[in-house]
Amino acid sequence: MFESSTRKFFNISLALFMLSAAVQCKKDQSVPGSSVDLIKNDSLAKVKEDSLIQDSIEKNRVTYRTLIFPKNKKDSTMAAFNKEFSNDEQHIILALNRLDTKNKWRADTLSIPDKFDTTLMSYSPFPLQLSTLEKVKKIAMFSYPIQAYALYENGKLIKWGPTSLGKKDAQTKRGLMFANWKKELAISTVDSDWKLPYNVNIHNTLGIGWHEYDLPGHPASHSCLRLLHDDAKYLYSWADQWVLNKGGATVKANGTPVIVFGDYNWGGKKPWKYLESDPKLTDISVKEMDSIIQPFLAKILEEQENRDKVVAEKDSTQPAT
Repeated sequence: MFESSTRKFFNISLALFMLSAAVQCKKDQSVPGSSVDLIKNDSLAKVKEDSLIQDSIEKNRVTYRTLIFPKNKKDSTMAAFNKEFSNDEQHIILALNRLDTKNKWRADTLSIPDKFDTTLMSYSPFPLQLSTLEKVKKIAMFSYPIQAYALYENGKLIKWGPTSLGKKDAQTKRGLMFANWKKELAISTVDSDWKLPYNVNIHNTLGIGWHEYDLPGHPASHSCLRLLHDDAKYLYSWADQWVLNKGGATVKANGTPVIVFGDYNWGGKKPWKYLESDPKLTDISVKEMDSIIQPFLAKILEEQENRDKVVAEKDSTQPAT
């Protein structure tokens, strides 16, 4: 009886000792200043920063009203639109409705913001900050669902705007691609009459690129990524081209990464037309953007590292001036 009690006491003591050691070990892993603790705090700080930025957006969120064009008074409604808004304001409204000036006659419904920002940043459907991209120097994102592009530098949104991607029977390839070659004025391989200003090729074998061309308020291209004039000109200067090996037959380093993602609601409602009832209707969350980027992140960073080395080697062999 005494021996059984002793053994029971010993087992309980041993269990308590092991539990205490486990708790102490857990504490040791999170002591202030440890590498684990610093990584955790850094990660939390980034999440908090992204959250604060999004909170700021919520407080200053733009509201919209809807301008509807009656079928039998479309011309007079457009005349009233032209009279009410300046050229800059019209440009903003049309961009938010995925239209250019040439195609404004197509409008039957327009979402009109309560304030005007020529940079368009006040209306961004993309997150202003993405910690996932903090190590990525440059990346262009093109969304099929909202027909819009976004440019990020080290996780910070620097520019966004409207686009017109491939129509239903000629859809733009989804996934990760890279900027290849540029040409200030390219000629379409589909129709030689189509002039493509500020063309940046992103898929050489398929002939896909972004460039200036009509924005009719829906996906209408033959797989290319159409842009407004000023946007096409900006992206043309902003994007880095590929670097070819001697002789130009093979790629030594890729250019700026590009991700095309999502599916368009073919035949359905265009979300940017219903911002009055829900100003968040076109918004893409940080979580959604992260889920799109993560599968490609390792490849993007690998290609970026390779490009940095290639450019550095090239610079080192350039003669001094």
